Amino acid sequence: MCLRNTLQTYGIVSKSLHWLMALLIIVLLAVGLIMTDMENSPDKFKLIGLHKEFGIVVLVLALLRLGWKILDVSPLLPANFDKFAKFAAKAAHFSLYILMLAMPLTGWLMSSAAGFSVSMFGWFLLPNLIAPDEAFGHDMRDLHGILGNIFIALIALHVLAALLHHFYYRDNILRRMLPSFKRRG
Repeated sequence: MCLRNTLQTYGIVSKSLHWLMALLIIVLLAVGLIMTDMENSPDKFKLIGLHKEFGIVVLVLALLRLGWKILDVSPLLPANFDKFAKFAAKAAHFSLYILMLAMPLTGWLMSSAAGFSVSMFGWFLLPNLIAPDEAFGHDMRDLHGILGNIFIALIALHVLAALLHHFYYRDNILRRMLPSFKRRG
């Protein structure tokens, strides 16, 4: 398998970043929904800390992924895609990238506005992005929640589109992002 993408398929770097981030983001969204219903407790605060730390990991991976996307070629969309299908695919992917950046940034801003630095697994603290501001913190909490709901909907649409292409249109849209396992021998 190639490290880099080709015009037909994604390379190992793109695939690895895609699936690692998909796993992290889905878990973070699920944990975010669970945390909102939890009573304040040491377990909730530990979960919040982990949520913040892995949110920053997603931000770093999203920046790496965006850089890789800029430097590498993108596989072509199938020739049978009409203009609307191409626009929809590009708009959905653009929106996913925006959310991969906006979700961790609004979370970091929310923590900063509350006066809480984000610890990175106990190794170091990230600097607060702004001075404490209770009203702004509430706005960021609301925005973070709204973006989370949009993210969930967009991920569901992304998965449904991939499955539709695989099972109904029977094209290679999904297969080109799946891991490739070649038999040896």
